[in-house]
Amino acid sequence: MAGPEYLYQRETFAGGDRWLARFVARPILKFIHREVAGSMLLLLATAVALIWANSPWSDTYFDFWHHHIDISVGGFHVHPLDLRELVNDALMALFFFVVGLEIKRELVTGYLSSVRAATLPAIAAIGGMVVPALLYFAFNPSGPAASGWGIPMATDIAFAVGIVALLGSRVPPMLKLFLLTLAIVDDIGAIAVIAIFYTGDLDLRWLTLAGAMLVLVRLLTLMKVWALPVYWVIGIVAWYATLESGVHATIAGVALGLLTPAKPLVSRVAAQEHVDDLPASPNIEQVHQAAFVVQESVPMTERLETMLHPFTAFLIVPIFALANAGVPLSGDILADAAGSPVTWGIVLGLVIGKPVGIAAFTWVATRFGFQLPPGLNWPQFIGMGFAAGIGFTVSIFITGLAFDDGGITDLAKIGILFASACAAIAALAFLRFSGEHGAHTEVMPEEHEVHEGS
Repeated sequence: MAGPEYLYQRETFAGGDRWLARFVARPILKFIHREVAGSMLLLLATAVALIWANSPWSDTYFDFWHHHIDISVGGFHVHPLDLRELVNDALMALFFFVVGLEIKRELVTGYLSSVRAATLPAIAAIGGMVVPALLYFAFNPSGPAASGWGIPMATDIAFAVGIVALLGSRVPPMLKLFLLTLAIVDDIGAIAVIAIFYTGDLDLRWLTLAGAMLVLVRLLTLMKVWALPVYWVIGIVAWYATLESGVHATIAGVALGLLTPAKPLVSRVAAQEHVDDLPASPNIEQVHQAAFVVQESVPMTERLETMLHPFTAFLIVPIFALANAGVPLSGDILADAAGSPVTWGIVLGLVIGKPVGIAAFTWVATRFGFQLPPGLNWPQFIGMGFAAGIGFTVSIFITGLAFDDGGITDLAKIGILFASACAAIAALAFLRFSGEHGAHTEVMPEEHEVHEGS
């Protein structure tokens, strides 16, 4: 797929010098490009997992991911984990750290920094979480299956953005921005659900240690200590303490991401002035000093996100899919899934609950004075709702927390895979049709609209 360079040309909105272009549009376009490529690799990893788990060598798939590893440092034995748990508890903590960075960036300098701009996507996201959960609960009101109500609440931002990006100019930039904002709020909701409702018995000693590490991180940032190795050590201790505390270890990743400073040490204006003041033939020391000042004009969240996002998108998330998406698809299992309230609760929650919840809550908000973003229409909103119904990564992640029964887990994963495929097809159809028949000449709100309420 060709890169989005044409979107950065001077005559386009994203190529301009306005605040909204620099701090919202261009970062989003770069983000979309990475997510599209990542979603393709994620799809490939899912296909490999399904083929492997249903091949004559299926035993090797399950044996491999259940292989236990014993890590010890001196006489200290680390919490025993099998390979799948290592992926879900350790590697995914880094994934959620990047999610935390994205949330922090959006809250401080992105679209969520404006209360006015963020309110409608937040309302839509709440509808997209509440309605699917209620639909699932209607099918599974009691018993072990009832704990899976959080599964259809999630949105896989990589797949959702990837589907939208496939349609190119048929989808207005404002809809992509709305979807990204909605997905960030959805991530916040999913993280809250994991932290509150999918936490086991707490060990206050380990929880206190984890909290102390987070406080230490905050103190070091206030003291402007930027030695990354120090933060990596503290982060590992915080992750392990969280793992042992009973709270899911990925919450440590989110917390560390949210604690990362999102404002630069040096303003962009000051950095530009420093570069402009360089002599015509600067020496090496002056060049290094200028490079340092320019680097410090980039927020730490943005630097870490740029460094880690390719690693999480192109390695960690595909490995997660490879480790978790392998579900037996024999005739008996598919027959069980076809009659399972768990499967149907997830399918209807993601495919029906997501678009209905998003559209309904948005419509109610418009009755109270909110307006749809300029140039968007209701069919596009429904199509976006279907895209948000691709729950894949986070839905599978929550499945592992919700169920101890392997049989129920497999039924849930089949529901997630089927629902995500249906939602993707529906999103493509709705957005393609609405893109051909709906006008969207207004691509972005004016700059003053974003500043208001910041």
